[in-house]
Amino acid sequence: MSRPDFPKKRIDAIAAPFQKFVHTEAAGGAVLLVAATIALAVANSPFASQFESFWAATVGLRIGDAVWEYPLRHWINDGLVTLFFFVIGLEIKREMVWGELKEPGIAALPIVAAVGGMVVPAAVYLVLASGPQSESGWGVVMATDIAFVVGCLALLGNRIPASLRLTILSLAIIDDIGAILAIAIGYSHGFHAFPFAIALLGFGVTALMQWLGVRPVLAYWFAGLCIWAALHESGIHPTIAGVALGLLTPAKPWVDNKRLERFLMWAGGVAPSEHDRKSARRVLARAAQESLSPQQRLEDGLHPWSAFFILPLFALANAGVNLSAAGASDPITVAVIAGLVVGKPLGIFCFAWLAVKLGLAQKPEDMSWQMVAAAGLLSGIGFTMALFIGNLAFNGAALRSATLGILIASVISGAAGTAMLWVVSARK
Repeated sequence: MSRPDFPKKRIDAIAAPFQKFVHTEAAGGAVLLVAATIALAVANSPFASQFESFWAATVGLRIGDAVWEYPLRHWINDGLVTLFFFVIGLEIKREMVWGELKEPGIAALPIVAAVGGMVVPAAVYLVLASGPQSESGWGVVMATDIAFVVGCLALLGNRIPASLRLTILSLAIIDDIGAILAIAIGYSHGFHAFPFAIALLGFGVTALMQWLGVRPVLAYWFAGLCIWAALHESGIHPTIAGVALGLLTPAKPWVDNKRLERFLMWAGGVAPSEHDRKSARRVLARAAQESLSPQQRLEDGLHPWSAFFILPLFALANAGVNLSAAGASDPITVAVIAGLVVGKPLGIFCFAWLAVKLGLAQKPEDMSWQMVAAAGLLSGIGFTMALFIGNLAFNGAALRSATLGILIASVISGAAGTAMLWVVSARK
């Protein structure tokens, strides 16, 4: 029996193309690119001062002696971006339970390559960087921007093998894990034990609710908000709460396929009375919902918000930098560009080659070493996570130099990596 269609609605003529765009792989990267371009254009226009004043405006609330007032940019970078990190945590959990990171043998190549893609760029940066605040910028060149990488891969379509696509995406996810650890270890300041203990208690309560089988999502959102606030006050960067909660989210459904089939058979045999039918529909709706894991439901629901609202808003707030020839020659700018454009592909290729030669990992037969080199070059797109760490590491002139370096390096890496993959895949 073929699947029936849902009833047609007048809005379908508009909604269908929009839904198709939202589910296109390159769409998130395209919207992010537009937002970054707008930020750059306004930052280099006569409205630059008003643009900066808008993001620096203080927003918050006071409850008695408690004061939570911060610049708007702070609420975006430390608040909204936590949801982006939560989605990253959900993606990592999916890969660990169902994806490439589940099998150690298959995951060895992207894991080792990602380690090289973090260590070597950081070393290159530290060798070249100089000036005030420069030493704190080593984490800026570690991560890869998944949204832009996915967009570049979408442009290549089926020209590249599936094994290379999976390797690049796994590498980018592992890069994010490394960047998250860097944020937790190197960019958290002024540790306070009591709020941190409250955050740990919140994680314990969340795990207990899962063990007890608590199903209402609002209970977990409330616990997550409390954990975020406690980490914010503890000195640990609060976005870590998003990643940790994503990793705690169950990746297996409460109702498996066999149980769902039994629900369907039961609903088909329910008495034809109106009351019984309504009751059966409610039960069936709940069973259908719970046949998807909480991780999958949350990722499906939050990914569009992350890709089409949070990340573009983050780019608008952080990518606006004054472009000048003098700024491009600043030591921090040069170090960031060298770390992402040179150090990233060098570290990925060398570590992957050594791992294969030493028998620690296996390279898929349909993936050539030229493709690995091109993938390393593409991984130099550091945009979102690099800008985020840059805001933790720098301020003032140093932050502007780092931002300029990130933007230049991301353009070079994206264009060169995509072009190289296009040429290499054509030869293949």
